[in-house]
Formats: sequence, C-alpha cells, structure tokens
Amino acid sequence: MSGATAVTEPLGSPGGAPAVPRRGRPHPLEVLDSEWLKIRTLRSSFITLGLTLVAIVGLGSLICAIFRHQYDTNQLSFADLATFDSAFTTVSGVELAQFAVGVLGVLVITAEYGTGTIRTSLAAVPQRVSFLVAKAVVFSLAILLIGLIGAFSAFFLGEAILGLPRLTTTIGAPGVLRVVFGAALYLWLIGLFSLGLGALIRRTAGGVAAVFGLLLVLPIIVQLLPSPWNTDIHKYLPDQAGAAVLRTTVRAGLLSPWWGLALLAAYGAAAMIAGGAALVSRDA
Repeated sequence: MSGATAVTEPLGSPGGAPAVPRRGRPHPLEVLDSEWLKIRTLRSSFITLGLTLVAIVGLGSLICAIFRHQYDTNQLSFADLATFDSAFTTVSGVELAQFAVGVLGVLVITAEYGTGTIRTSLAAVPQRVSFLVAKAVVFSLAILLIGLIGAFSAFFLGEAILGLPRLTTTIGAPGVLRVVFGAALYLWLIGLFSLGLGALIRRTAGGVAAVFGLLLVLPIIVQLLPSPWNTDIHKYLPDQAGAAVLRTTVRAGLLSPWWGLALLAAYGAAAMIAGGAALVSRDA
C-alpha cells in the first residue's frame, strides 16, 4: 500500500467547499401570502378594521337619527332641507373612519421596524420595491373590503333611519352609487397615503402624528388664513380633495368629485413613491 492518502472532494463543490443550494427570487404569490399572514396576525389590524367599520356605520346612523329627530321636531330651516344630501349623510362616518385607516396604514410598515422583523422580511424578499408593493396590495384589499361593506351597510341603514320620502334617496338615484363606492375608494387612498408616510418615517409615533397632522390639524390651520387663501388652498388638501366624491353634487369650495379623487390618488402615489425610495436607499 502506498503512504499517500486519496483526498476526495464533494461533487459539484470546487475546492472542497460544500455545495449550498441557492434560492431564487421569491414568487410574487409567496410574498403576498407572507404579507397576508402578517396583517391577519397583527392584533392591531382587527382592532383598527373593526373601528373603521363601527365608525362608518355607527356614526353615519347616528347623524341620520339626529337629522330625522330635528326634522320631526321642526328644528330644520328651509335652507337646511334644500341643501340636505341624503347619500352623503349616510356615509359621513367615513370622515371619522379615515383616522383608523390612517393609523393601520402606518402600523402595517412601522410595526416591523419597531420589532426588528423588517430585517428578516427584507432578507426573505431582497427586492424591496416588491416587498412594499405586496404589502400595499394586501392592505388595499383589506381596506377596500371593509370600506365597501361599511359604505353599503351605512347607506341602507341610514336611509331606513331617515325613513321619509323627503329625506331619503335610492341607490339608483343620480350620483348615489358613486358616493357609496367613492367612500370605499376614499378610505383606500387615505390608507395608501398613510402607508407611504409610514415607510418614509419608519416610526409609529412619527407616522401617526404625520397622518393626524395632515388630515386634521393642517385643514384647521388653513381655515385660519385670510380670505380667499383659506378657501383656495383648503380644497386642495388631501382629505378635502378626496371628500368631494362623497357628495352627489359639486359643493362650493370643493373640487369636482373625480378631480378631487384623482388629486387624493396623486397624494397617495407621491407618498408611496417617497416611502419606496426611502426603503430602497436606507438600511433596515
């Protein structure tokens, strides 16, 4: 026998290094499934979605009940009745529900930064734009579903509460179906706007403060400006622009319904682009 010892190398591994199988780019459906798992296991998701539904249906019904009581007790003027928008009244709870949606939009991304799981998520999905798009798609489906359920429920319940032919309308009346669907679209765009802000700011407190500041505080500040600056600027703010779609007729001081919704969509797109750019350029 020779004193030389034969050295064998693992097949397929040059230099004797063990072969490590490489995983390719994750399939888009896998990424979507992962984001769906995250949002449904996040306790705050069910809380905020529940609050959204309660706000849309509950507040709308309450406002309808108050208006019906005022009508029955002759507390309404001719001008009040002349400008009454039945469809808008039934879905007016959307204006409160937007804050719950805004908080959830921020939490969907900032919760991962808070717990540190963002590193694991980005390691699993290195394509950061794909990661954010998948998160936006899953979040959008959830908001649109809750928004549609809430808006249609609020409309039919509110119309039943109003009860009188002079106060009620039908789903087939001019502009009414657009108002009901528009309520869901409005919430969806507010949600995307908030998600983009969350991706940009990356901190829950800062993201929520930004959402409330832009949707609640900024309109109040603008209203304090001298005329006509207040009215000229006010209608271009995100919430005021999008809220135009919630009325059956064009209201003085607001944009037309579809132009207003388009402007809100532009705000949402700008926030998502800014958030995506920050996600790509910054370390996790």
